[in-house]
Amino acid sequence: MPAKPAPIKKAAKKEPAKEEKTPVPAPEPAPEPEPAPAEAAPAEAAPAEGEAAPAAEGEAAAAPPAEEPKPPTPPPADGNGIPPAFYISDWKAVNEDLQKSSRYVIKNQTTGERLKIRVVAVNAGGRSPPVALAEPVLVKEVADRPKVRLPRFLRQRYVAHVGDKINLTIPFTGKPKPVVTWTKNGAALDTKRVNIRSTDRDSILFIRAAEREDSGVYEMCVKVEDFEDKASLTLQIVELPGPPASVKIVDTWGFNVALEWTPPTDNGNTEITGYTIQKADKKTGLIHHHYHRLNATISDLIMGNTYKFKVFSENKCGISEGAATTKDEAKILKTGIEYKPPEYQEHDFSEAPKFTTNLSDRATTVGYSTKLLCSVRGFPKPKIIWMKNQMIIGDDPKYRQICVQGICSLEIRKPGNFDGGVYSCRAKNDHGEATISCKLEVKQPAAADAEKK
Repeated sequence: MPAKPAPIKKAAKKEPAKEEKTPVPAPEPAPEPEPAPAEAAPAEAAPAEGEAAPAAEGEAAAAPPAEEPKPPTPPPADGNGIPPAFYISDWKAVNEDLQKSSRYVIKNQTTGERLKIRVVAVNAGGRSPPVALAEPVLVKEVADRPKVRLPRFLRQRYVAHVGDKINLTIPFTGKPKPVVTWTKNGAALDTKRVNIRSTDRDSILFIRAAEREDSGVYEMCVKVEDFEDKASLTLQIVELPGPPASVKIVDTWGFNVALEWTPPTDNGNTEITGYTIQKADKKTGLIHHHYHRLNATISDLIMGNTYKFKVFSENKCGISEGAATTKDEAKILKTGIEYKPPEYQEHDFSEAPKFTTNLSDRATTVGYSTKLLCSVRGFPKPKIIWMKNQMIIGDDPKYRQICVQGICSLEIRKPGNFDGGVYSCRAKNDHGEATISCKLEVKQPAAADAEKK
C-alpha cells in the first residue's frame, strides 16, 4: 500500500501545475469589472485533486491524460486593424508582516496614481478570498486648510484719492495650491479696471488709476478641495467735494452778519468735515473762518464797510475748488454817537515839607571848609532857611547855601574858633514846616597846641 500512493501523488501534483497555467491569461478581465472568475479557477482545481486521489488508489492506470492549455484568444482589432495594447499588473503586498488591527496606512505612494486595494484575512486554516474596493483610490497630496492672512491696515476702511495707484498684497496659506477668486460687492470683477495676480503664497489687487467707481467691498476666497476661507476689504476712493448748493445772508445787526447755506450735492465720496467762510472787504482783504455747522455769525465787522461772503466745503481731501457766493451784500451802517468826554479829577500832589535825610553832627579843623547836607520833599516847593544857634544866617558871604532837586547843602568857608555851634535847616511851605539840627565842632590844629606849650 505505501508504494502505490507515491506515484499517484506525483501525478496529481503535475496535473494542477498544468492547470494552473490556464489562469495565467486570467488578468485579461482585470481591466474589466469581473475579476472574480479569475480567482475561481484554482478553486475548481481543488476538487480535481480530491477526485484524482481515490481514482489513483483504485484505478491508477485509468487516469485521464492532462490537456495542454489553449493559447489566449487574440483581442479584436480596432478600426485601423491594429490590436490594442494591454498592461498586465500583479497584486503587491504592502505590509511585510500580518496586520492584526483593522486599520492600516499605505505610505510612500506617488501622487496622481490610482490604486486598486484588496484585503485578505489569514488564520491557521489559510487565506480567505480577497475583498476589494469598488473604485480605485486616487493618491492625492495631503490638503492643508486654507487661511487668508489679511494685513492689519486692510482690516479697516482703506481710503485713497482719485488717480492714486492701488497695489494691495494679501498673503494666504494652503496646500496644495489654493484656487483664488475675487468678487466686488458680490459680483465678478471688471478685469478692465482691476488686475489680479495670484501665486501659491499671495494675491495682488492692482488698480493703475483709481476712480470713484472702484469703491466697494472686495472679497477674496481661497479654496482647497472642500475647504475655503474668505476675507473682505473695503476700498473707498475720495476726491475734493463740490461747493455748497447755496448761501444767503439771514440778518445784519450792529457789527454782525448771520449766514446760512446748504450742503454740497457732491461730497467727494466721503463725509464733509467743515466749511470755510471768506469775507471780502475792500480795505482789509480776505479773512478765513472755519465752521462745522450749516450756519454762522460773522462778528467784528467794520462800521461803514460793505461785505460779500463765500463758503467752501471741506473733507479729508481738502477744500473744494469752487465756492458758493452770496448774492446780496451786507453793509454795516454808521450810527450817530455823541461824544461825552469823561470828567477827570486831578490828583492833589500837595504835601507838607518832610526831611528824608537828616543832618549829621560834624567835626572840622580851623581853616578847613566843611559842608552840611540834608534832603527834603514837599509840594509846592518849600522855602529853605539855614540858622546858627537859632539865628538866621541870611546872605552872610562866609556861608554858601545851595538847594537843587530837594538836596540842600550849607558850605562853611574856612571856619574859625567861633563858627562852631548848633546849625538848623528849616523847610516851609503853605502846608507846614519842618526843622532839623546838627552840632558842628571846630578844633584847633595839633601843631598850634604844641607851640603854645
